[in-house]
Amino acid sequence: MNFRKIFQSISYLQYPLMLIGLFYALVPYLKGFDYLKENPDIIFENYNYTLIFMGLGISISTLQDTTKTQNNFSKKIWENPKKGKVAIGIFGYFISVNEKLQQLSIGILIFGIGLIGFLKTALEVFENHRLDKNVAPKS
Repeated sequence: MNFRKIFQSISYLQYPLMLIGLFYALVPYLKGFDYLKENPDIIFENYNYTLIFMGLGISISTLQDTTKTQNNFSKKIWENPKKGKVAIGIFGYFISVNEKLQQLSIGILIFGIGLIGFLKTALEVFENHRLDKNVAPKS
């Protein structure tokens, strides 16, 4: 049983999870601004779901085989996520007395944890694909 292939296959779940997160980001606006004015709490609820699904998607992306890249886009573009998002999530959760902000802080926390895992994977992929270290010897 090849676990790398299994994890590589599971890592493709990142795309539907991120699309679900994008859906939740758009839901308050798709319902219309009149509905949004009457129910402003819907923004906190949906943005919390957005952060949770984006964080899960990023976390699952770390299961990929770091000796491969999933697509040319991920091969060319690297982001350097900030660990500060985790600190903001923790700070917001413990300091806030507003329940809506506490829920949003949980979403920020999960999203930040996902970004840290993504950074780890990005560094491994970078090391595995560096041209200066991985040049095949000429025979």
